[in-house]
Amino acid sequence: MRKILVVLTALALGACSSKPTKTEEDKAVSKKSEQAPPRFYAKFETTKGDFILEVVRDWAPRGADRFYELLQDKYYDGSRFFRVRPGFIVQFGISKDPKQSELWRQLKLPDDPVKQKNLKGYVSYAMAGPGSRTTQVFVNLANNSALDSSGFAPFARVVEGMDVVEKLYAGYGEVQALGGGGPDSQKIEGLGEEYLARNFSRLDKINQVTIVDYSPKADAAGAAAKAGTKH
Repeated sequence: MRKILVVLTALALGACSSKPTKTEEDKAVSKKSEQAPPRFYAKFETTKGDFILEVVRDWAPRGADRFYELLQDKYYDGSRFFRVRPGFIVQFGISKDPKQSELWRQLKLPDDPVKQKNLKGYVSYAMAGPGSRTTQVFVNLANNSALDSSGFAPFARVVEGMDVVEKLYAGYGEVQALGGGGPDSQKIEGLGEEYLARNFSRLDKINQVTIVDYSPKADAAGAAAKAGTKH
């Protein structure tokens, strides 16, 4: 049963895309990846409160570089946590702007080796098979190390505000791709915030994300480091 869940999750986590125009293809090809710092912190200001991610480039270099680039582009600002499964994951990463989503969907990201486990608080990219990562990511709400063998490579972890992540609105249930009453990811991509505001207005939103200077609290850093050694 768990194996089936992992397979279905992988399918649902991947974003569907429409065929890009020639202009969009040219933009995608010309856009160059920017290397992230070895370690940096991203503060997410949301409608439920703030949380902070620590991104460690060595864990998944390609994933960290893409995330850093997306933050520079303000890609996540104004987007929503469209898939919230208590005890499993919180997923986000489809832009409020359909044009922005369409461009970034063409920039498929090569896979990273899995160096960290998908433990509670760790963050990985959503995908629908090898070489399919783009912009969608999820925060593990439990020990989901069963996802490791499917190629989900954590590149970050929550170092502050995990209680905020766990309180994000989950009332709509699973996404429609898995038979739930939640949003349709293809409609989010095609219509953006318009679709969510009209049909799923209670979903929590990312107001803005900023890269910040941060010194992890001793207890949080120690717990995270201890968890990170269980590999």
